[in-house]
Formats: sequence, structure tokens, C-alpha cells
Amino acid sequence: MAKRTRRLQRRLLGPVDQDLRHLRIRIQVLLTVFLVVTNVVGAGVIAALNLLIIPGGGPSKQMWIALAIAIPSYVAVAVTIGTTVITVATVRELRWALSGRTPTSRQRRSAVRLPWRITRVQFALWFVAAIIFTTLALVIQPSAALPTAAGVLIAGAVTGAVAYLLTEFTLRPVAAKALTDQGGEPAVAFGVRRKMVLFWVAGTGAPALGLVVAGIVALTQPDEVTLSRLAYAIIALAIVILLFGLMVTLLTASSFVTSIAAVREALALVRTGELQVHVPVDDSTELGLLQAGFNDMVDGLRERERIRDLFGRHVGESVAAVATRSDVELGGESLDVSVLMIDLIGSTTYATDRPATEVVEMLNRFFAVVVEEVERRNGLVNKFMGDAVLAIFGAPVHLDNHASAALGAARGIVTRLGDEVPEIGAGIGVSTGEVVAGNVGAQSRFEYTVIGDAVNAAARLTELAKDAPGHVLAARRSVGAAVPGEQELWVDHGNEVLRGRREPTELSVMRDPVC
Repeated sequence: MAKRTRRLQRRLLGPVDQDLRHLRIRIQVLLTVFLVVTNVVGAGVIAALNLLIIPGGGPSKQMWIALAIAIPSYVAVAVTIGTTVITVATVRELRWALSGRTPTSRQRRSAVRLPWRITRVQFALWFVAAIIFTTLALVIQPSAALPTAAGVLIAGAVTGAVAYLLTEFTLRPVAAKALTDQGGEPAVAFGVRRKMVLFWVAGTGAPALGLVVAGIVALTQPDEVTLSRLAYAIIALAIVILLFGLMVTLLTASSFVTSIAAVREALALVRTGELQVHVPVDDSTELGLLQAGFNDMVDGLRERERIRDLFGRHVGESVAAVATRSDVELGGESLDVSVLMIDLIGSTTYATDRPATEVVEMLNRFFAVVVEEVERRNGLVNKFMGDAVLAIFGAPVHLDNHASAALGAARGIVTRLGDEVPEIGAGIGVSTGEVVAGNVGAQSRFEYTVIGDAVNAAARLTELAKDAPGHVLAARRSVGAAVPGEQELWVDHGNEVLRGRREPTELSVMRDPVC
């Protein structure tokens, strides 16, 4: 039902991005057609009710002649005046929307309250009709005065309620413009509770009052009201209650369901991760607050996702994921990880001989290779240190084969650098061991890092690697911890007492170093 309603709405109201000229024409045409049709139907209801609920066999001959002249004449005059006044006033009130201007606060409030103002005009015209036809009945057929007044008021209530729903439907594109981007909650012109009460009065209460009138007439004029006549009146009024009550209920439900279904479908998109969604705020009841609240929620989710993306770019997606899943505290834990460090060779001389923009462009290509190869093997690029990079495998997310991943990343980086950054070289060191991984700093500013002998060893190996075959040097412990397939790609390369250590560190290089 909701989809059919939205399709009908799109066909009648046109696309969201239609030009203002077509929007103005659509509004004028739809308002005129809806108001004329509802008032003509209301006139038919008056005639039917007068035929059935006026005692004594219905309207007299003189009353029939008077009604035959008065009803079409008044309806024609009222519809002409009403539609002219309403459409002219509507276009004047909505001139800002039809000319593409941003509305003021007063214009926004006026736009969302316009359907109710138009309905008040309709009620006023039908109230005048009740006075005219009741007076006519008092002069020509006094016994028909009360039923005539009841019939006109019933028709007016039903017609006014239907006209309100159709007018609100017609002005939805304008309501969407008025309720959008106003820096706060949209104005509620007519709450759901008041609207439901109004529609109950129009679709059920007023026709049911006709039953009361029929009963009063039967009691006060028993000689003129036969049993069959009373039955016809009750049946007619019951049909009005059933048909018009159903119509008002369906129109009301359609307006509510359309707004709710749009939010529900947008929620389904958000559930799949699609955050570029927006629900038009085109309802002036609490449903408009729901639509606006949904848009505010999605704006907040987009901002949160943007911050999370920036956070992940600064600290690494794995660190960001861990931080967002739990409370962030200073301190760390002991972990067995593999550390990869890479540093450019001759970067100072390179930067001296070239413009800064060229140096930055080269560094970006260099960092792109390192980041892609590290992340492809589920590692974490922990720090950019000038022209050097520190990467960790096995923290903060556990990695079973962290040594294999680190060695594979080193081979991948050195191979790609030869093709993609040929103008400069780099030394790569890989070490495996126990470190303390966690947040270091102060409560107001900290970073995730790893501290330990494996980090220091990787830094020392990086310097030695600048003179090693293939510019990659790994601790033999890292090679020994790798899977057999990775071990076969490395060979022993002696040992070295690294600065700060007393015992020599056994080293390995790639079996087929990249030249």
C-alpha cells in the first residue's frame, strides 16, 4: 500500500527536482480540482440527506424547487469564490517557494499551517450554507429546518476533512521546502492527536449526530415520521458513516503510512551501511519531527563515520577498532610480535637537490607502497617518522603468523619500491620478540605504540640493511618463526652485535635479493 501511495504521489505531485513553474501549475490545478470535486460531492450528500431525513415524506414541492435552485447556485458561487480566494492566497503565501527563495521563519510557519487555514475557509463556507438553507427551510417547510441544518453541517464536516487531507497532500512539496534546513525541529502545525480527533468528528461524529437528529425528529414529530421513513434515514446516515468514515480513515492512514514507510526504508539502507540517505521532511505533524530526527541521526552517523575514518587513518584501522570497542586507558600488555622498520637511503641529499613539492610527492608514493603491503598482510603502520616507517604485526589484533607476515611485507615492499619509487632506495629491518603494546602519553593526549627490544633491534637492522644485499635484513629468529614456505625464501647472513646489546644477533637476507 505504501509503495502504491508513493507512486501515486509522485505522479500527481511530480518529481522532487521539478522546475518551479511546473510546481506552481501542479499546485493550482490540484487545489482547484480537489476543492471543486469535494464540494460537489458535499452538495450531493446534502440532497440525499434532505430526501431521507426530512419528515413527512421528504421535502415538499416548494422545498424541492427551492433546493434545486439554491444548492447548485450556492455551490457554484461558493466554489468559485472559495477556490479563487484559496488559490490566490496560496500562491501569494507561497511566493517564496515558487520563486526559489529561502523562506523566513514567518513564511515557514505560514506554509505548514496553510492546509488548516484553507480548511477553515471551507468550514466557513459550509457554515454560511447551513444558515442559508436552514433559513430557507424555516420559511418554506419549518419541519425540515432541523434535518436540513444537520444535513448541511454533516456534509460540511465531511467535505472539510477530506479537503484538509487533499490540500495537505497537494502542498507536501512546499512543506518539504519549508521544513528543510531551518536549524531546529520543524514546526508542528496540527498534531496527530488533534488531526485524528478532527477526522473522527468529520467521518464518524458528525454523521452519527445525524442519527441523533433523526431520532429527535421521530420523537417530536411522530405523526409525520413513519417507521419505514426512520429506517431509510438510519440506513442513509449509516452509509454516510461507513463510506465517508472509511474514506477519511484511508486518506489519513495513507498520509501517515507514506511518511513512516519512507523512514522505515531509509532505516533499512542505513542498516546496510548506506549513510547517504535523506528523508524529505514534508509532514507538519509529529511525523515531521520523526523525519527530521531521522535526518539528524544520519547526519550524526555520517559525522561519526568521518571521524572514525580520520581516526583510522591517523592511528590505523585496527587500533581505531579496538579503541571504539572498549574504554581507552593508559598502559599496555606484553605481546610477542614482529616489527618492520624501513628508512630511506640518502634522503637528506635527495631533499637538498630537489624542490620540496617533488620530495613530498616521492614520499607519498613511498608511504603508499609501505602502507598497502603492510595492511595487505594485516599489519599496523604505527608511525611515520620523517622518511621512516614503523610497522607492527601481531598487535593490537592477534596474528598467528606475524613473523611470516612481516617478512612477506618486507619482500613485497622492496620489490615494489624498485618499480614505483626507483629514484631512491630504502633499508628494511625485521625483528621478532616480546614488546609492551599499549597507550603511552597523558590522559589528554596519548598514542598507541610498542616498546621493547624487538623495536630497538628492528631500528638497528634497518641501518645495517642499507648496506646488505637487497637492502633487507631480518633477525634469524623472525625467519625461524615463519612458516616453512617463507623460510625457504631467506638465507643466513652471519651475525652482528647490535648497538646496545652484548650478544650477537643472527641475521638473514632474501635468497634472491632484488637488485
